[in-house]
Amino acid sequence: MVVCVCNAIRESDVRSCARGGCTTPCQAFRSLGRQPKCGQCTSVARAIINEERAAA
Repeated sequence: MVVCVCNAIRESDVRSCARGGCTTPCQAFRSLGRQPKCGQCTSVARAIINEERAAA
């Protein structure tokens, strides 16, 4: 699933960032070398990060 259309970031990318220690969508974007643009994806990215952190 595509999480961020503006930056072509997939769910798997966000999950990988969360497993790598990112705790916020902004950290995940930075670790991928991108910046949030419109911000519509941050709530979805945050939910994915929270899922991964809860599973760890």
